Amino acid sequence: MKKNILLFLLFFGCLTLNAQNKNIELKVHTFSEVEKLHQQNPKTLVVFIYTDWCKFCHGMKKTTFKNEKVIQLLNDNFYFVTLNAEQKESITFLGKTFVFKSNGSSGIHELAKELALKNGRISYPTTTILNNKFEIDLQVDGYINSKKMTRFLKSFN
Repeated sequence: MKKNILLFLLFFGCLTLNAQNKNIELKVHTFSEVEKLHQQNPKTLVVFIYTDWCKFCHGMKKTTFKNEKVIQLLNDNFYFVTLNAEQKESITFLGKTFVFKSNGSSGIHELAKELALKNGRISYPTTTILNNKFEIDLQVDGYINSKKMTRFLKSFN
């Protein structure tokens, strides 16, 4: 009986350890890190532009960017950056400093505007993909589920 209990504990202990090892973490970079990394190893850049009040943005953070396939693709083949469109801190990217522009009670960061403006408007979330020359190849506004994100990422791979 003791032998069976010991085998049972060993079996489930191994399963638990194995399950914990599969939890991979998404590598999130800053714009300045990407510039440095890109000089040594050019990769496509994926920028997730969000706001704190956006429910769909929070949804993508909790589901899409927690998906193992999405994380693996982003970590292996891309540089991934998140950008709060309402952050107050300046960002220097590609030799230009971008700042927050207030318009009274709210405002938008210049870099968010640069990367999320599509057909004269901005919506959140927006996922923007920049090629190796840091030119916009794709802008997708709205919620993107894991399957769709996987397809997008594979098409740029």
